[in-house]
Amino acid sequence: MRVMIFASQKGGSGKTTLAGHVAVQAERAGAGPVALVDTDPQGSLSEWWNLREAERPYFVRTNFPRLLTDLQTLHADGIELVVVDTSAAITMAIRDVAVFADLVVIPVRPSPHDLRAVGTSVALVEDAGKPLVFVINGATARARITGEAAIALSQHGTVAPVTVHQRVNFATSMVDGRTVMETNEHSRSSEEIVHLWDYLEGRLEKYGSQWTARFFNQVTRLMVRGAA
Repeated sequence: MRVMIFASQKGGSGKTTLAGHVAVQAERAGAGPVALVDTDPQGSLSEWWNLREAERPYFVRTNFPRLLTDLQTLHADGIELVVVDTSAAITMAIRDVAVFADLVVIPVRPSPHDLRAVGTSVALVEDAGKPLVFVINGATARARITGEAAIALSQHGTVAPVTVHQRVNFATSMVDGRTVMETNEHSRSSEEIVHLWDYLEGRLEKYGSQWTARFFNQVTRLMVRGAA
């Protein structure tokens, strides 16, 4: 099982919308069974899921104290990929949840405020010892600041080569429990999500199995030691 966590200390990065889209695309691309996990007390992803008619990807609403148990259950149930949405602003929660990740995805809008907030998120992920990738999200087409943001972010870590642009069909696609791939499959927004998942899957293949195996082995050893 591979675990991909979407995290950002800055609110309004589009993290929840992006997490939902990537999870759906991963399922559509045959990477499943996929489970989408909401750890955000605000529950925006849960509200979207309650409107959704499709059964896949699977959905779990949880919190940090229950996350390990829920991940173990998903692993036992044969889930291949877990996509976790986290809460913004609660910085220590981001670090604590990142411990479970094979890959941490940090969405960043190309704006001065968002770029200034990146340092905190990066520090939390690095403190957890996990690989990360930035995704520029909500970009305006042909805006110079998008390229400048990519250059600035590259000083802190890997930047996904796929930029997700701000479009009406993408922003409104989750209103009725669907994603843009399900409402407008041949749109540019849909193509961006398809390419983004392809890239993220490649990153997971590079890091995934070794990180997850190491984590679950460590947890098992701690449980055995505690029982003794």
